[in-house]
Amino acid sequence: MPLVHNITNYVAMNTTANALLTIWASPVMAHAEEEVGDMIEIAKVLVINIGTLSEKWIQSMQKAMRQAQNRSVPIVLDPAGAGATPYRTETVLHLLSVAPVAIIRGNASEIMSIAKSGARTKGIDSLAASESAVSAARELNRVHGAVVCISGQIDHIVSGDIHLQVKNGHAMMPRVTGLGCTASALCGAFLGVNASAIAAAVHAMTVMGLAGELAAEQAKGPGSLQVHFLDKLYDLTESDIISRIKLAP
Repeated sequence: MPLVHNITNYVAMNTTANALLTIWASPVMAHAEEEVGDMIEIAKVLVINIGTLSEKWIQSMQKAMRQAQNRSVPIVLDPAGAGATPYRTETVLHLLSVAPVAIIRGNASEIMSIAKSGARTKGIDSLAASESAVSAARELNRVHGAVVCISGQIDHIVSGDIHLQVKNGHAMMPRVTGLGCTASALCGAFLGVNASAIAAAVHAMTVMGLAGELAAEQAKGPGSLQVHFLDKLYDLTESDIISRIKLAP
C-alpha cells in the first residue's frame, strides 16, 4: 500500500483520493510548505498537479520535489491547464528544472504547450487529439528524460524508442471533472510499487480506461459514471484486464 503524496488541485482532491483508495494505495493531500518535506520522508511517490496554482503552492511543490530528489522518491508531474496562460506554462517549465521527473501525464494540448509547440488549451481541456502530441512527447522525453503519457481517446506512452498505445476508455469520461488528474495519481500509485516508469504509466492508463468502460455500461450520464467508475476500479479483476486490455505498439 504505497503512500502517494499529492500536491494537487481543489477540484480533483476528493475524486483522486477515493480512486487511490480503491486500488489500495494510501493518499495524502499535503500542500503546506511547513510539512511537505516531512511528508516526503514517508511517501513512496510524489504527484504534482498545477490545476489550482498559487505562489505558496508553487513554493511547496519546489520544496517537495527537491526533497523527493534527495530521498530518491519518484515524481509524477501533471501540467494541468498548461498553455491556457503563460503563468501556467512557465510554472511547469520551472518545475521541470527543479528536480528530475519520472512521468509527465497530460492531455495533448498540455504536452505540446510545455514542449514549446505553441498549442493552446481551453481551461484544462485539450483542443488537440492525443496522437498529434506524440512528437512533442518525444521531445519532452529527450530533454527531460521523463516518460510522457498523453491522455485522450487513445492514450500514448512515449519513452525513447518506445511508443505504446492504450485504447481502453469511454467517450463520457472527459465529461467528469478530475479524471485526468486521477490518471496522474494512478500513475503515481503504480510508480510507487514498480521501478519501471513505462510499466507504471501503462498499468495506470489501462486500469483507468477499463474502469471507465465498465462504468459506462451502467451509467446514465456523467454523474452516475463517476460513482460507477470508483466501484469498477475497486472491483477490477485480473481476468477483466486480460480479456479487455487494448494495448498496441
